[in-house]
Amino acid sequence: MRIMIATAGSRGDVAPYTGLGAALRRAGYDVALATTDSFAPLVRDAGLEFRRLPADTRPHAGVRGKRELMRAAAAFLTELGQGFAGAVAEGTDLLLLSATTAPLGWHLSEATGIPSLGVHLQPTAPTGDFPPVITGSRSLGRPGNRAAGRFALRMTDRVYEPAVSELRHRLHLPPLPASAMRRRQEEANWPVLHGFSTALVPRPSDWRPGMEVGGTWWPYLDAAERLPADLEDFLAAGPRPVLIGFGSMAAGEGERLSEIAVRALRRAGLRGILQSGSAGLAADGNDILTVEDVPHALLFPRLAAVVHHAGAGTSAAALRAGVPAVTVPVTADQPFWAARLASIGAAPAPIPFRSLTSERLADALSRVTGEPTFTRAAAAAARHMATEDGAGQAVKAVQRMTRD
Repeated sequence: MRIMIATAGSRGDVAPYTGLGAALRRAGYDVALATTDSFAPLVRDAGLEFRRLPADTRPHAGVRGKRELMRAAAAFLTELGQGFAGAVAEGTDLLLLSATTAPLGWHLSEATGIPSLGVHLQPTAPTGDFPPVITGSRSLGRPGNRAAGRFALRMTDRVYEPAVSELRHRLHLPPLPASAMRRRQEEANWPVLHGFSTALVPRPSDWRPGMEVGGTWWPYLDAAERLPADLEDFLAAGPRPVLIGFGSMAAGEGERLSEIAVRALRRAGLRGILQSGSAGLAADGNDILTVEDVPHALLFPRLAAVVHHAGAGTSAAALRAGVPAVTVPVTADQPFWAARLASIGAAPAPIPFRSLTSERLADALSRVTGEPTFTRAAAAAARHMATEDGAGQAVKAVQRMTRD
């Protein structure tokens, strides 16, 4: 059985699928992960076959306005769709589709007869429980949240329309609007497994059948991997530090953010680790260390707190470690995850990225490191997450599909 997982976006949109793919490989499946070129090493390090999807998110990394984001997304998706069919043609018996690739993958399933399963990192279906993840808006009440969710899906379909039209032409399929395909999938109760924890988002009771929340998919981690020696030395040299990092966000803002971070840490009297990321954070000093990418699973349990952009993966990793957070959401689904962390008491109210100052950051850090309630809430979530087996649930779902 040859399984192809298809995803695209930032590192946080790809890394969780390396762990999912590795679990499927251990269960005896032949697994390929199709994504963009920059993540080929990540895929191969997990022992998975890499298949190329010809699109690049880097030119759009600095886009923040909603209109600009929509235009950039449409261009990215059209480019993505051009290589999707080729990746599937390399040999595929089952398609696992992320929220980003599903609206394209559905058409490939129609053309080839290959069955598919949704493997989503965010809750995208309308619900009364919360407003659409991508809008970052406040709750509008249950009817309002559902209406906003349906509107968000219509807007999503509009963004996909050019890519869908071009892909169906290439596949020799008759024209079909993106919205019509979505309705077809929903009416068929197309199965979707969500790779996040019910500690953050319990399964909404008003979701249709076929949509389940299985638990977080953690990025693949080699059992022999260790933290760098200089980081180990820094951790051993004093009290637990705070990590500050923005992942693949905030490119080109490293100087401003580094200055804010250093001032905030010293104002709060805390040691700090700056994770350079796309922003290029950097600082020197006995009380501050700059690092590149390091495994969250190894570092986070040894921290006092994490300051981050509230990406889904980083939010989950901090909770898993039982560590409180200060969230500084930048765009997309980040305000949603930041609000969820605050709602369970594992973080204070989010600091919007454009409102970040050293004073606000220092105050928030003093709160999360000084008030035990935040650590207790994070620890409670960690205990809940330890009872979940997201990858195992996904393997069972695949096994059910392959038996049927």
